[in-house]
Amino acid sequence: MTPAATGLVGIIALFVLLALRIPVAFAMFIVGFVGIAALNGLNAATSLLASEAFTLGSSAELVVIPLFILMGNIASVTGMSRRLYDAAYAVIGQLRGGLASATVIGCGGFAALSGSSVAAALTMGRVSLAEMDRFNYDTRLSTGVVAAGGTLGILIPPSTGFVIYAILTEQSIGRLFLAGVLPGILLLSLFLLTITVICWIRPEMGPAGPRTTMSEKAQAMAGAIPILAVIVLTIGGIYGGMFSPTEAAAVGAGAVVLIGFAMRTLTLRTLWKASRDSIVTTATVMLILIAAHLINPFLALSHIPQAVGEFLTGLSLPVTGVLVIILLIYLVLGCFLEGFAMLVLTLPIFFPVVTQLGVDPIWFGVLVVLTLEMGLISPPVGINVFIVKSVAQNVSLARIFRGVLPFWLAMMAAVAILIAFPQISLFLPDTMIR
Repeated sequence: MTPAATGLVGIIALFVLLALRIPVAFAMFIVGFVGIAALNGLNAATSLLASEAFTLGSSAELVVIPLFILMGNIASVTGMSRRLYDAAYAVIGQLRGGLASATVIGCGGFAALSGSSVAAALTMGRVSLAEMDRFNYDTRLSTGVVAAGGTLGILIPPSTGFVIYAILTEQSIGRLFLAGVLPGILLLSLFLLTITVICWIRPEMGPAGPRTTMSEKAQAMAGAIPILAVIVLTIGGIYGGMFSPTEAAAVGAGAVVLIGFAMRTLTLRTLWKASRDSIVTTATVMLILIAAHLINPFLALSHIPQAVGEFLTGLSLPVTGVLVIILLIYLVLGCFLEGFAMLVLTLPIFFPVVTQLGVDPIWFGVLVVLTLEMGLISPPVGINVFIVKSVAQNVSLARIFRGVLPFWLAMMAAVAILIAFPQISLFLPDTMIR
């Protein structure tokens, strides 16, 4: 069997294992190990497994993952995310669709701490769905806005998706974090515009909430100051050259712990729970990364990335045309695969193609991560939709998917804008202090 045929069999086997509900990391371990053994011998496979596990496990750069995850978990258990929502709720809740807009703003703020779309959707769903239900919001809008708002967690830094992309492509984590700031604000703004249009066309879908006094607004805004300060400290510190991403993660995690104890919202028991959850999530991410570094050499030995690259470049399309084809493939795969799995499986194939075409790898990373976000709310997988369903058990999946459709179209518009204007993604990384 030729190397290419072996590689094709391995990819098919991987999809079969995923269809059988084998965890992504273990499926990649099996295919990568067996594939390398078939192409390069058993000794090479066992040696690579040992060396890659040790190299990644001892990488100081990857400390950013558990620290940012811990920061988000502590912000959740101490109620910081709720106070951010309350502040937005107090300021704009009295407007038509205001509670939905406050939810999006809350999701964006929580995303800037947790870096996790699932955590953002789950946390804000618990906080906001009951409020929107109390004021008779249409369940399509209320559930759709939580599912879509949660996707901001993978784009607005710190983003676990950007960390994995950086490790797999050997790019700067700090530059990718900064590249996600303006696109994240753009997407958040498009979500707010979508809510405004929906409530303008169908006012009954998002009734106005209660009015608040200036003192109530001020009190709610004061409650959000600690979480806003942590966000400014971490992201601003990276942009200003004060911290590396790892140092910023450590400062942010330490800050939320100190704030939690100072405000008496963090106890040793809740700290232990947040730490335990962070360890479990980190272990999952690390397993996927180690598996990726096992399957990538297998794909390289099979020469499949080169074959795909030659095919795409042989189409004689402009660079934008090839880029659109790649993103469409991500969009289709997002309907069936989890985002991290897609990154691991496709980057070894597509990244050499885009670098050969002269596409900026930071810009490409933002486009890929944004496209992965769309998969989080696309049927039939749409993991954020299932997360919201677990909170709003009385709402059907079909109704939630109908609710996310306008926001999915807003995300498509964001992708088109970022393709047309790359500097939206590249402005901050290109001006950051080195």
